[in-house]
Amino acid sequence: MLPPPPALRPLTARPQGRLQRRFLVLHAGLPLAGLALASALLIGLQLDQWLADALFRLEGGHWMLRHAWITEQVLHRGGRLLSTLAWLLVALALLRTWLHPVAAPLRRALACLLLAVALSSTTIALLKHASGVHCPWDIARYGGAYATARLADAAAAPGACFPAGHAGAGYAWVALYFAALLYRPHWRWWGMGIGLIAGLAFGLAQQLRGAHFLSHDVWSLAICWLVSLALYLGMRGATSGHASASGHTAETQA
Repeated sequence: MLPPPPALRPLTARPQGRLQRRFLVLHAGLPLAGLALASALLIGLQLDQWLADALFRLEGGHWMLRHAWITEQVLHRGGRLLSTLAWLLVALALLRTWLHPVAAPLRRALACLLLAVALSSTTIALLKHASGVHCPWDIARYGGAYATARLADAAAAPGACFPAGHAGAGYAWVALYFAALLYRPHWRWWGMGIGLIAGLAFGLAQQLRGAHFLSHDVWSLAICWLVSLALYLGMRGATSGHASASGHTAETQA
């Protein structure tokens, strides 16, 4: 039997592969390209150092805001507590989806969010201790004891500052974008905004304290985004054969 002419072939399969590729380009390809470009500028061309120098000068040649109330108590300690409490609330909300069937439609999105935040934070913590990179306040240029913050110089006295852990506690909430794709795709930009604002606030506070270079934050954002993306793709594929209705809608809109 001859295949039907192109105009009569089923329309469902034709755009699906294209939508999947477009989704991956937008959500994986472009972020990875952005990470490569940012790393080349910040690390390769030493814009990291230029920005840290500028902040150091503005603070009078020492990290004046290292122990300031707003940066240390509010944005660092308070921000960490807020992120932990938010995660616990998500865990309670997920538990509620089993206790109250009316909330069951939220289960997959909440599970994705809970796992993404936890795995992003864990990944960053492990990389921090494996990288051996020092914080700006540790290096001689900014009043510290070590020559540089680079990987090559960290073997003798390793630091634990790359990627940025505290910024990652904020950027981990970009997982809200992918949780929204699983439940209400039109909420996804609000979710992304929450994660970006939290990460930017936490990251800027740490840069003002001398705890991190900007590249440390950029890498934390990339890790959080890619971990969340991987979990989203896994959950969507495992529960709906690679094409849930919400995911299909989101890919069409992306």
